[in-house]
Amino acid sequence: MTATLYDISVDSYLRILGGVAGFLEKGRAHCAENNIDLNEMVEARIFVDMQPLRFQVEQVASHTAGSVRALKTGAYGPPSNAQPLDYAGLQKLIADARQELEAVNAADINAQAGRDVRFEVGERVLPFTAEMLILSFALPNCHFHATTAYDILRMKGVPLGKRDYLGAIRTKS
Repeated sequence: MTATLYDISVDSYLRILGGVAGFLEKGRAHCAENNIDLNEMVEARIFVDMQPLRFQVEQVASHTAGSVRALKTGAYGPPSNAQPLDYAGLQKLIADARQELEAVNAADINAQAGRDVRFEVGERVLPFTAEMLILSFALPNCHFHATTAYDILRMKGVPLGKRDYLGAIRTKS
């Protein structure tokens, strides 16, 4: 079987989003059990010059649902979140991205194979094909930000393990 554009994008993203949703929930429960302010987690960062948990989770949503939207529109850019989200807002953002991707039709995504898609930030434009956008830009960025979010929660004492990050593994059916 050949992997399709849907497989490498939507199917992969749903797995990542499932993992992120799971470890965010473990983070919420850890805070509740240990009387830790969730806002402390939202603004936690690994190092002073790195972005906080809030940014990492926003980027996961952007690089998943946002990049799939871009396959149809032909353009992708960074999100413009007007207001910062609290912990519950971050969890909702991930839930909304999952819901959006679960509603996507595989044939519609696969029909975008080979299509030109551009990444735009300010005056900078990077040209991609649909597959290149996913494989060389959005999917690696998604993993980077999901891993960083995981690492921030882990650093703050949330009891997480590798399986929490991996989400549901796809196996041969």
